[in-house]
Amino acid sequence: MRKLKTIAMSLAIMLSSGMALAQTKLIEKVTKKGDEVVIPYEKYVLDNGLTLVIHEDHSDPLVHVDVTYHVGSQREEIGKSGFAHFFEHMMFQGSKNVADEEHFKVVSESGGTLNGTTNRDRTNYFQTVPSNQLERMFWLEADRMGFLLEAVTQKKFEVQRATVKNEKGQNYDNAPYGQWQERTCQALYPYGHPYSWLTIGVLEDLDRVDVTDLKKFFLRWYGPNNATLTVGGDVNPKEVIRLAEKYFGIIPRGQEVKSLKLDPVQLDSDRYISYVDSNIRFPALLLTFPTVPEYHKDEAPLKCLAQILGTGQSSFFFKKFVKTRKAIQASVFSSHDELAGQMTMFVLPFPGNTLASFEEDLRATLKEFEKEGVKDEDIQKFVAGVEAGTINSLASVSGKVSQLAHYQTFTGNPNYIQKELDAYLNITKEDVVRVYNKYIKGKASVVLSVLPKGMEGLTAKADNFTPQKSGNNPFPTTDYSGLAYTPITGDKFDRSKKPEATKAPLVPVPDYWRNNFKNGLQIIGTRSSEIPTVTLRLSIEGGHKQEGWDKSKAGIASITAALMNEGTLKHNAEEFSNELDKLGSSVSISAGDGSTSLNISSLRKNLDKTLALAEEILFQPAFPEDAFQRIKKQQIEGIKANKKDPGAIASSVYDKVLFGKESIHAISSSGTEESVKGITLDDVKNFYKTNYAPNISKLVVVGDIGQKEVISKLDFLKNWDRKEVKLYKEEFGLRQVKTKIYLVDKEKAPQSHIRMGYLTGLHYDAYGESFKTGLMNYNLGGAFNSRINLNLREDKGYTYGARSYFYANKEYGIFGASAGVKANTTDSAVFEFVKEIKGFHSKGITADELDFMKNSIAQSDARKYETPGQKAGFLSRIITYDLDGNYVNKQAKVIDKISQKDINALAKKHLKAENMNILVVGDKALVLPGLKRLGYEIIELDPDGNEIGVLQSDKKQ
Repeated sequence: MRKLKTIAMSLAIMLSSGMALAQTKLIEKVTKKGDEVVIPYEKYVLDNGLTLVIHEDHSDPLVHVDVTYHVGSQREEIGKSGFAHFFEHMMFQGSKNVADEEHFKVVSESGGTLNGTTNRDRTNYFQTVPSNQLERMFWLEADRMGFLLEAVTQKKFEVQRATVKNEKGQNYDNAPYGQWQERTCQALYPYGHPYSWLTIGVLEDLDRVDVTDLKKFFLRWYGPNNATLTVGGDVNPKEVIRLAEKYFGIIPRGQEVKSLKLDPVQLDSDRYISYVDSNIRFPALLLTFPTVPEYHKDEAPLKCLAQILGTGQSSFFFKKFVKTRKAIQASVFSSHDELAGQMTMFVLPFPGNTLASFEEDLRATLKEFEKEGVKDEDIQKFVAGVEAGTINSLASVSGKVSQLAHYQTFTGNPNYIQKELDAYLNITKEDVVRVYNKYIKGKASVVLSVLPKGMEGLTAKADNFTPQKSGNNPFPTTDYSGLAYTPITGDKFDRSKKPEATKAPLVPVPDYWRNNFKNGLQIIGTRSSEIPTVTLRLSIEGGHKQEGWDKSKAGIASITAALMNEGTLKHNAEEFSNELDKLGSSVSISAGDGSTSLNISSLRKNLDKTLALAEEILFQPAFPEDAFQRIKKQQIEGIKANKKDPGAIASSVYDKVLFGKESIHAISSSGTEESVKGITLDDVKNFYKTNYAPNISKLVVVGDIGQKEVISKLDFLKNWDRKEVKLYKEEFGLRQVKTKIYLVDKEKAPQSHIRMGYLTGLHYDAYGESFKTGLMNYNLGGAFNSRINLNLREDKGYTYGARSYFYANKEYGIFGASAGVKANTTDSAVFEFVKEIKGFHSKGITADELDFMKNSIAQSDARKYETPGQKAGFLSRIITYDLDGNYVNKQAKVIDKISQKDINALAKKHLKAENMNILVVGDKALVLPGLKRLGYEIIELDPDGNEIGVLQSDKKQ
């Protein structure tokens, strides 16, 4: 590695726009030389303090732009929480020169993707676009950094406040175990500590504050001197610097920002807390210990300790709780942030067990670890996993840019990847034992009991701690007085004009090869040499669909696949897991609705050993009786648990309504309680013998390996015996049903889950009518700024997100729409869904919408083939539907030629608001009166989809 540094050196850059000279300092340039792990980059600092990091990579015609602000919930205070997360929302709502919702529109019609995230310590905004769109991204990001506040209004504030509330309801309040982290943080961290509340904040705080409070927060923390602009991909560094100066250079520095340092968290004694969750079946016990911040010398051994204790079949928790069938799940994880870290141990006991006994068992398990200690093999497995994970994280330009941005923000050194990797690769057994003794053994923790409804009071121990709710703030506060926004002037160009993009880059589809074995196995592959990994995906047609021959055995496909992961005739489950972990590889089998998949991932250097293990799992499964009984029990309990989860209820019942109860698609791939209870081990063995065959299988290969070499390693698949397999098929036409509402009561649910749609009668095609319905739906409900989402989320504030879609495979086609909405807006949300569908059906698409759709979809090709996973998806589509690689060009021609008349004809034909199945899972007492006013027939169903009764007969609408 060659590293050039200079302090005095600076580059004088004359902007083409005519701006005055500005000094941009080159801090360092890092290049790759040799085999070290490094992400090459150039680092600069602008006059206003903005750090600019550039990674040049011409392997794909893409560019990823990331702006990371070193502000998260750690900069908030008592009574003023959630501000950083709130600005993540507000900064997509338009700025002085970017109209409302235009940020999403500009990126989407550029063929890009975008998002923003907030955590405790930073907020980042990012987009991946074709490389010709770089200047537009700079224009967008600079405008919200320097010109946001002129566009922040009370109305936008109120709409986004509603959206944040919906987000909290969907992801926390109405999700199983969704409140565990909030409750734990309140008890773990002292009153006033910025980690004592979630990043999403305390919603009452947003109710109390006004727009002025939020604007001051922005002025204090979102200046260029507290931000890093990281750009990577198919770029010219000189051009990046020029554009950075042009768009960001005039933005003034904000107030200086000093690093926040807080004393480590210490607990004097165990703090027992609890709460009741009506959305769960299994109680949960969680012990959380305070540890160390990110990049502390003890972070790596703590993560290794967490893996030894609670990750994988050889872990202490798996053997103690899961393997013995005491718990459906048990795990340990270690997380580390800028100011503090924590290690959490949790178990989900099967019903009938007490949390008190599980706490005893958990602590006894830690004693067992103390006696057994750490083995060399434990370190070997952990190190191999870290190495593989690090390499895989560099598969995309977005992954590399994200790493550079993170390292710069939290260490000041973008070139930190090797140093971090070394910290993990060089840990010792003694390190792991030392951190256990220092942070876990005999130390106090927060002990949280999460109880299902009906188990009130059955905690591990009685609650002995109540978080402080009021009082003086003992932590540092920020003086926001004197902060005022001054409009920025002095540009030598018209910032209100959106930059024109240069000519779109040519995006060739990946070269690929094909091969067929005599036993009927079809193979497709491509070489991808950016990272030294190989991925193979073997897809065996059938899966859950094969259960259609005998629905009394529904769930057998998933049980068979799960049991095949439980060891082979050569290695038991623990040994097999250990062998994979030592290689940093993964080999696993899973069953889906239409196929069973064997997924293989390996570093190039370990491929032979990984394939040998794959051969074992596919052809020599042990099918152990004890594992069968455990998996069967887990599956039954999981089915019962899903009847408590509103989202799972909605998905399951909707399939019954959509397909009809006689269809195999109306039954979950997990089966039913009755069907799983009736499955025997002999049934599983017979399903394996009958349904696994090469002549109904397809293999996709992507990685750092050529065709000839990989074929030479696949003799075990070449010698697989062909067999005749009878594949189950159903035929589905357009089921003409009159629109009805189906209601499942979820008492006191803060949100309602809405699903609606119907079978279309279409089947998959690559560029025919099925493909075109996707184009037609893009503006209705397929894009973020579609009519449905803009209406329900951005205009009304009913939901965190709403969408519609057309989907088709070889058997059936679906039109669907969905959202999770505030309970008290359920009827209004259903009305707006139907209104938008009817409106698109009757009036069709606008000329602007047509152009937006064409630009968005046509230019998105640049993002389709970057990573091994994306390449595998492309190849899988070709081999599954027997396409040729030219189908992409044919799609492009369809997109280019499709007209308003064509789209409107498709809408008239395929949007059928009068034939809609509308399912609502919500609080019947609250939502029923409003639903009745809509005038549809309403049928009440139970969580299994069985009819309870008619709540309202059909009325004239």
